[in-house]
Amino acid sequence: MIALHGTDPASVYLAAWARSADGHRAVGHGAVERALYQDQQLLRMLGMRRTMFVVPAGLAPVIQSACTDQVAERMRKGLVRDLATAGVAADAGRWLDEVGDATVKALTARGAATGAELARDEPRLRTQLVYAEGKSYGGSVSITTRVLMLLSAERRIARGRPRGGWTSSQYEWLPADPWPARSAADARAELARRWLLAFGPAPISDLQWWTGWTAGQARAALGQLAIAEVDLDGGPGVVLADDQDPEPVTEPWAALLPALDPTPMGWRERGWYLGGHGAALFDRSGNIGPTIWWDGRIVGGWAQRPDGEVVFRLLEDPGSAAAAAIGAEAESLRAWLGPTRVTPRFRTPLERELSA
Repeated sequence: MIALHGTDPASVYLAAWARSADGHRAVGHGAVERALYQDQQLLRMLGMRRTMFVVPAGLAPVIQSACTDQVAERMRKGLVRDLATAGVAADAGRWLDEVGDATVKALTARGAATGAELARDEPRLRTQLVYAEGKSYGGSVSITTRVLMLLSAERRIARGRPRGGWTSSQYEWLPADPWPARSAADARAELARRWLLAFGPAPISDLQWWTGWTAGQARAALGQLAIAEVDLDGGPGVVLADDQDPEPVTEPWAALLPALDPTPMGWRERGWYLGGHGAALFDRSGNIGPTIWWDGRIVGGWAQRPDGEVVFRLLEDPGSAAAAAIGAEAESLRAWLGPTRVTPRFRTPLERELSA
């Protein structure tokens, strides 16, 4: 594993649950909360492809230099452009710098604050921009979220605890100290090495997609590593030169992975484990919903109904032993969730159908 997808708060906990030993599952979501908010072993940050991830604290500076700094540059340019187009200020870049500095100062004074609280302290955060003018889905939206996300990507502020339960997406913000500067090229090489350890062998195009790098950046990162070229079913791929031994054989296993789980989102080309099930399990934007795995392949999907029942549908026949193991895993998840109800942020066709 490299990181857990954090766009949907519940996915972080469900992904950790699915990978934990039975004894650890009894701990509940408290173990993840402690790692995030008490021990700070895990951090929530924008990373690859401008996606929210929960990452090990020691890896966060690598992701910052390898991916997030470029994400922040694009976010800043886009916001300055929109501010200038709206005529907010004669020098939109300088105006944004002033708003950012004032926001960080207000947050430092408070120690922790929500976006709404910071907008009261710094009224310019309430500045409205019009999106999709004339469209039914358009309208005016304040710049609060965009400014806070930018400051977070620039490592000037960081997300704190959610306001509410572990499935809440309403977070406090905290001041953040910048990490020591490091070479972006070296950081990309380190991230490419970790990705190959987790997801290789794979095509270079998969690494480029997962990171959000250009083709040149992906190849330059691999150029710093000792890699070997291999033949995959779909064409050429690469693997770390010292990681070519076959994986040890394991007994078949069942897993219920959440929406946006990092495993199915680790590759762009997914046919070798997804089969023909993509239309049922992905939304139109490429976000995967809850999936059922048997022995390393997706065989179905699952959902939680309003009464708490965890239901599933097999999209192929994995055999009676697999069906029994999957049913037991679904019942274990229902017991672990207890009164909590989980609805993925990005709804997929099968999840919608099952949860009705």
